[in-house]
Amino acid sequence: MRDRLADLVSQRQIDLVIANGENAASGFGITPRLAEELLGLGIDVLTGGNHSWDRKEILEYMPHEPRLLRPANFPEGNPGSGVFTGMAKNGVRYAVINLQGRVFLPAIDDPFRKADELLKTVPADTAFVLVDMHAETTSEKIAMGWYLDGRVTAVVGTHTHVATADERVLPEGTAYITDVGMTGPHDGVIGMDRKGIIKKFLDGLPARFEVAQGDIQMNAVLIETDDAVPRNVSGRLRAKAIERIRLRID
Repeated sequence: MRDRLADLVSQRQIDLVIANGENAASGFGITPRLAEELLGLGIDVLTGGNHSWDRKEILEYMPHEPRLLRPANFPEGNPGSGVFTGMAKNGVRYAVINLQGRVFLPAIDDPFRKADELLKTVPADTAFVLVDMHAETTSEKIAMGWYLDGRVTAVVGTHTHVATADERVLPEGTAYITDVGMTGPHDGVIGMDRKGIIKKFLDGLPARFEVAQGDIQMNAVLIETDDAVPRNVSGRLRAKAIERIRLRID
């Protein structure tokens, strides 16, 4: 992936790279070593989700690496943060906000009200704001896209591992997709070996899942902002286009 990401960044003149890393450790969580490796590949910000806490060693590491996010609407007092602000390669100030849905997931704080709360804290000169909406249902993610249309530059859904074909720019200039898809082996079931998954569906017994092998793909979206039109009502850059990308790595 290192070479393919570097080539993509160079060829498409990408100024900011954001990735969800919550499944980096064999499908469950992320470790400090993996976080540093991914950030070393040129990824600017890593977001998380319901698997953010799966590896115990990440609890002590997360507060010391602000570029590694976890959902902001987890209860107060949990390690780490759900928002990061920085400056992209082109000099544009940006913010990344990580939220998690509540439908069919643990009952945590309301992501919609948390988005309102966090947007009030983002500095006024922050031109680009992206929200990673990590959620199970399409309805909750689509609702968040409409809720934030015109207030952020992009709402990108994660969690279900399968890229959706509904990428678009909403009327007030917010780029949206329900799920960006998965980077990893597609020769299984959402990254896991298909034999073990099928067996569990057949017998319903507890099973140990192994990472699948083969058909390694990088799923992503490329968001282009439009500097030629007035910014949206919140002073954020409007999205000009959102493009789905699928690269086969092996």
